[in-house]
Amino acid sequence: MKHYSVMLNECINNLNIKSDGIYVDGTLGLGGHSSEILKKLTTGHLYAFDEDEMAIDYAKERLSKINNNFTLIKSNFANMTEELKKYGIEKVDGILFDFGVSSPQIDNPDRGFSFMHDGSLDMRMDRSTKLTAADIVNTYSETKLTEIFYKYGEEKKSKFIAKYIVKNRPITTTLELVDVINDAVGNKYFNLNHPERRIFQALRIEVNQELKVIEAVLPQVIDLLKPEGRCAIITFHSLEDRIVKQYFKTQSEVNELVKGLPKIPLEYKPKIKLITKKPLTASKEELQENSRSKSAKLRVIERI
Repeated sequence: MKHYSVMLNECINNLNIKSDGIYVDGTLGLGGHSSEILKKLTTGHLYAFDEDEMAIDYAKERLSKINNNFTLIKSNFANMTEELKKYGIEKVDGILFDFGVSSPQIDNPDRGFSFMHDGSLDMRMDRSTKLTAADIVNTYSETKLTEIFYKYGEEKKSKFIAKYIVKNRPITTTLELVDVINDAVGNKYFNLNHPERRIFQALRIEVNQELKVIEAVLPQVIDLLKPEGRCAIITFHSLEDRIVKQYFKTQSEVNELVKGLPKIPLEYKPKIKLITKKPLTASKEELQENSRSKSAKLRVIERI
């Protein structure tokens, strides 16, 4: 399987991995980041989460060749605290997230993530869940479609596209949907602006509730980290990055309610410090090797 671990060195270096530490990879994928964490552990342990059965099977084989200090958990990372408790883990030394869709998922036409290959409109990361992209495209109202295309895809012509989708139902394959998007906006706009990228992104976010699960896991991250424990997060578009940036900002500053008091109560003090004041981006070398790293942003925090 082709796979490129985005900003691998930057992530590993910023996690400050201790050989006896407990680490969590919230987005296992094919195990690229997990492999590098595992190589640094002697008596430590890695817990890695993924919803995708195929990813878990592949990563298990890959990681087993390094050592056995790992546990793979088939679950959404939004359930992190609850799942780790089952293993008696309440505090960890480091957490990593890579919010991108793994290359094999994108490249596999059967998964329906790609607007470049024909496949069924699926887009589920966890194939045991019910809602698919086809359900959204064929059952959501024009107003609701417009709303998700605008909110999650930031697409200017959301309304036109939603209208054409409703008019051309049922739409069952990825390339059928691409054609409908093209018809809705016309060739010139389509070729210049590639609205299909944004519409597919919006559908994927809605199917997997991606932004909601990010919002759900961030408070858990701060509670799980030991003092001096670090969290590194790679985002791939502005919506994800905004959520991460804003949450980290609020947690790294003194609460507005008590700013200026001579003695600040503990519960109002900052819980984290920002290790990266501005997000790190991929190196020139990496961009030459992997174009998908282009929009990646890495933010790192440390628990106080």
